[in-house]
Amino acid sequence: MQGIILAAGMGKRLKELTAGNTKCMVKVNGVTMIERALRILDRKNLSRIVIVVGYEGQKLMDYIGTLHIQTPIVFIRNEVYDKTNNIYSLALAKDYLLQEDTLLLESDLVFEEEVIDVLLEDKRETLALVDKFESWMDGTCMTLDPDGCIKDFIPGKYLKFNEKENYYKTVNIYKFSRHFSEYTYIPFLEAYSKAMGNNEYYESVIKLIAMLETREIRAKALTGQIWYEIDDIQDLDIAQTLFAESIEKKYDAIAGCYGGYWRYPKLLDFCYLVNPYYPPKKLIAEMQSDFETILTQYPSGMRVNSMLAGKYFGVPADHIVIGNGAAELIKILMEGLDGKTGFIRPTFEEYPNRHDKERTVFMDVSSMDFVYTADDIMNFFGENPVKNLVLINPDNPSGNYIKKEDVLRLLSWCKDSGTRLILDESFVDFADCQKDMEELTFINKKILDEYGDFLYVIKSISKSFGIPGARLGVLAGGNTECISAVKKQVSIWNINSFGEYYMQIAEKYHKDYVEAIQTIYQVRKVFFDGLKGISYLKPFPSQANYIMCEVTGGRKSRQLACYLLSKDIFIKDLTDKIHNGKQYIRLAVRKSEENELLLRHLKDYENASD
Repeated sequence: MQGIILAAGMGKRLKELTAGNTKCMVKVNGVTMIERALRILDRKNLSRIVIVVGYEGQKLMDYIGTLHIQTPIVFIRNEVYDKTNNIYSLALAKDYLLQEDTLLLESDLVFEEEVIDVLLEDKRETLALVDKFESWMDGTCMTLDPDGCIKDFIPGKYLKFNEKENYYKTVNIYKFSRHFSEYTYIPFLEAYSKAMGNNEYYESVIKLIAMLETREIRAKALTGQIWYEIDDIQDLDIAQTLFAESIEKKYDAIAGCYGGYWRYPKLLDFCYLVNPYYPPKKLIAEMQSDFETILTQYPSGMRVNSMLAGKYFGVPADHIVIGNGAAELIKILMEGLDGKTGFIRPTFEEYPNRHDKERTVFMDVSSMDFVYTADDIMNFFGENPVKNLVLINPDNPSGNYIKKEDVLRLLSWCKDSGTRLILDESFVDFADCQKDMEELTFINKKILDEYGDFLYVIKSISKSFGIPGARLGVLAGGNTECISAVKKQVSIWNINSFGEYYMQIAEKYHKDYVEAIQTIYQVRKVFFDGLKGISYLKPFPSQANYIMCEVTGGRKSRQLACYLLSKDIFIKDLTDKIHNGKQYIRLAVRKSEENELLLRHLKDYENASD
């Protein structure tokens, strides 16, 4: 068996990275794509590797000569690479196709060795390697029958995305038998090129052959093996993560993305804190029904959106401002505070990060096993006075919760001592206190008016309502002049039409939201009990949609996080945020079946580490 690599293209979408190099010489984590592919093929006992070069062909050949590949390499030049497509490049190699079985691949792929092994180990002679279609994929797809035979090839421009569950993406790696090349593929290739010209794709020929229903070529589906096609710099960035040199570097790279995990479709995210049981399918369907309108229309300005937020939360529009996520409002509010500000640490670091470090006072509760009360706060800040106090309730990351009546005592103390309370209640809906959610919130006109400038309430709609992509958050307060000032600091369209549309329809789905929250109460309890059964974990009681755990028994949180990432599960390593010499992680509460999967892997790690 031989290998054939098509490497004549220019890779224009990679811009300056291919200004003086062919695409396959772009590096992924310090290794060029062509070197990675050749090293893998060099271990497969091939008779030779044929490479069709074009753009910057001599530079590519010179570079490959420095790699000391043991398998004989033959180069074919495509002198008209800028006027032809890969159907012509493959036609230039047809004499080799006629001589023996062939592994055919394109040069802009990054893949692990097992991807090639999957093809070689399959006894069938002629195969197209495919993978289940995901949102990041581009280009030709196919549909298969239950036996894995190809029913249809669909070029990228004809994809019907509402049918994507039925699609398989061509990986652009094939195995051709010599017989198939000689008696089927080459004759069709020559006829197709003659009829359609040379600015076509060789996949079109495979499509024609598949439509004959001779079943000469079958699809071989991957089962989780890693590969990536690189067409632009975002592809390159994702590939750098997927093919990181170590699992530790891969973890750091994923953590540094802060989201966008649809580009990692196999990743199960236990790090970011999103309601897994809301929004309901009917709400999503309603938004989808108006998708084109929402996408192509401007959102309203702040006046209308404040009215929508006020309507939902039951306060006047002049008491509330809506933000592009709570993060936008946190930044404006924290940067505008004067005097010292108190924080309870560990905390959501976005708050202290947006405040002058010289005017920051921390109450560290790690020595208290992360359990603290309103009285603890009043005692500490009574001895360490501040002008502003930030309370996240339930706390992030510990899940510690102070009941509403105690927060009201704290609020009264703040007013008496001249301290402004900034209350983040992003997770308060998850607090299982045998009360209606409306009774738990401080976004209440009576309370806001009573405390005026001494109370500001921030709530992330993304977290509790499960819509982080809509980027919504609110800030409420009784000082309408301050709220008005914040409104003037955001852009005229600070939320997009999707966020506005959600706020417009959300109220009629309130019953679904209440049911979702009640479900989380039960799921959280089962999950917590399961975590208590892991010998090396000490879970802390939580009233939020996450559970913080101490990692004990000499185990390290980072090693555990990396182990889980190797199983496509991403968790939050907290150790660097809690400086008490112990190890900590935070686990989001997800759906029951997902929590059970995580618990199984945690149990496996327990056994593997014993």
